Amino acid sequence: MFLECIFEEHFFYPISLLVLHEIKKVSKNKLRKFSELLSLPNVYQCFDWHNPVLHGAGMEEVPLKGNWKKLHFKNENPITLELACGGGEYTVNLSRMYPNRNFIGLDVKGARIWKGATKANSEKLSNAAFLRCRIEQIYEFFEPEEIDEIWITFPDPFLRDSKENRRLTSAFFLKQYRKILKSGGIVQLKTDSTPLYDFTMETIKADDKCELLYHEKDIYSKPLIMPELEFKTYYEGMHLAKGLKIKFVRIKLHI
Repeated sequence: MFLECIFEEHFFYPISLLVLHEIKKVSKNKLRKFSELLSLPNVYQCFDWHNPVLHGAGMEEVPLKGNWKKLHFKNENPITLELACGGGEYTVNLSRMYPNRNFIGLDVKGARIWKGATKANSEKLSNAAFLRCRIEQIYEFFEPEEIDEIWITFPDPFLRDSKENRRLTSAFFLKQYRKILKSGGIVQLKTDSTPLYDFTMETIKADDKCELLYHEKDIYSKPLIMPELEFKTYYEGMHLAKGLKIKFVRIKLHI
């Protein structure tokens, strides 16, 4: 009743106080996370999309393109990239499961990667790093053949036809992945979206250098083909609670 009366009052004084209070709480929380990201040794950020330079802890400029293994991981282990990583659940869990591999979680939102980055840092997971940048600019931060594998976990399906190229399994993005993946590199999609799954299958059919390795419309209806699929992101938990089926596609990209 109180909220209904507020809306009938055309957002007068009472609603303004409530909204401002919530905005202040959210803003303070985000500002705290952004501040902490600047000091984390496993986080690199691009602050200006027109000037694609990465800054690490203390705002130090770090030339990581082609140098991730040398400058950050300090080993020669293969690198897996998680795109649209959100809270970094896959990046953190994969780094725990495979200590002899390197993992990088990428997302455009700093407040999202804060959770995974702080967890990886507190657990001293030296094989986990996080990158804040736009996915369409990944070629600015990785050399050709620097990445061995890509995970795409529950991305925005962009259901409108006008946003088809923004889907992370579109021909446009497969072209971007080829710029950084080794020939024969693996790309894996996990999603609840049937339209995105169907779109991905059509994209694969239209690409003669894209090899379909496995696909399943309901991965939990049978034994999982790989242990990594047991990891569940925050959004996957929400989708499963609604009774949605989880789809999975595994492909090999040839250059």
